[in-house]
Amino acid sequence: MIRRELLHILSCWLLLLPFAACSRRANQSTVTETATATTTATESLRFIAPSHPARTLTKQQLLAQIPSQIIAGRDPYYERVKRFTALPLRAVLSRGFADAGVDLAKEDLVLRALDGYEVPISGALLLDENAYLAVADLDAPQWEPIGPRRSSPAPFYLIWKGDDKMDLMAHPRPWALHEIEIAHFEKLYPHLLPPEPQASENGGLARRGLDLFRRECIRCHAINREGGRIGPELNVPRSIVEYRPVEQIRAYIRNPQSFRYSAMPAHPQLDDTDLDALIAYFRLMSQNKHDRDAVPATTPSRNGNSVVP
Repeated sequence: MIRRELLHILSCWLLLLPFAACSRRANQSTVTETATATTTATESLRFIAPSHPARTLTKQQLLAQIPSQIIAGRDPYYERVKRFTALPLRAVLSRGFADAGVDLAKEDLVLRALDGYEVPISGALLLDENAYLAVADLDAPQWEPIGPRRSSPAPFYLIWKGDDKMDLMAHPRPWALHEIEIAHFEKLYPHLLPPEPQASENGGLARRGLDLFRRECIRCHAINREGGRIGPELNVPRSIVEYRPVEQIRAYIRNPQSFRYSAMPAHPQLDDTDLDALIAYFRLMSQNKHDRDAVPATTPSRNGNSVVP
C-alpha cells in the first residue's frame, strides 16, 4: 500500500517536471530580458538643456551616427598607453544638443558620472578637437578597471589626445559618464555661493575659497547638498569645521593618505594661503546652511504630542 502511494506521488512529480522546467526557462528568459533592458539603459547618454526636453542617445545610436576612431596614447590613470574606440566629443555634443539652439562654446556644462562624480566645465573646452568619448576598451573587452576603487569606465569615458593633455585638472577625464547638462554655475549650485558682504571681507578670502572649492573639490564633494556625491557632504547637517580641528582639516587636504587609504587625491600644490581661503569659506558656509532634506525639529506639546515649532 505504501509502495503504491509512493509510485503515485512519483508519477505526479514526473508529470509536473516539464511544467517546472518551462517555468524556469520562462523565468530565465524574463531575467535575461530585464538584464538586457538594464544594460541598454545604462549604455546611454542623457543631454539636458534649459527649456528643452531631455534627449537620450544610446551607445548604438551614437556609433551609427558618428564615425568612430581608434585613439591610442598614454593615459594618466592607467599610467601607460591605452587604446580605445572613441567618438569626437564635439560631434557627440552636436547630436545631443541638436535642438537646443545654443552656442556651446559660450555655455557652461556639467558632466555627471554614474557614481555621483560631477565636473563643471566650459563648453569651449569640450569642443576641443582633441576631446573624445571612449566607447570601448580595445585592450580589454569588458573594460579594464580604473582608479583607486577599480571601477569600470563603461559606458563612456572622456579622454584627450596629445601628450599636452595629461593634466587632470586642466583636462578632466571622468568615466562612467551618463549625463551632460548645460547649466551656469550660479544657477546649478546657488547654495554654494557665500553671502555678501561677508564673502568680500578679509580681502575676499571666503570668495577665493569658493574659487578653490570649485576648482579642486566640487567634483567629489558637496556644500549644502550641491556638488559631487562621490565624497562626503561638507556642510550639512554639520560642517566639517564643526567636528574636525582646523589643523587636521588642513593636513588631511594636503595628504589624505597619511590619515587613511581612500580615493581622495593629495593636494600638495595648495599652499597655506590656499588652505586659509578654503577654511574661511567652510566657516562662512557653516553659518549659511541649506538642507533640502532636513527634517524639521519638533518639540513636545503639553499633551505629549510632538509639534513643529
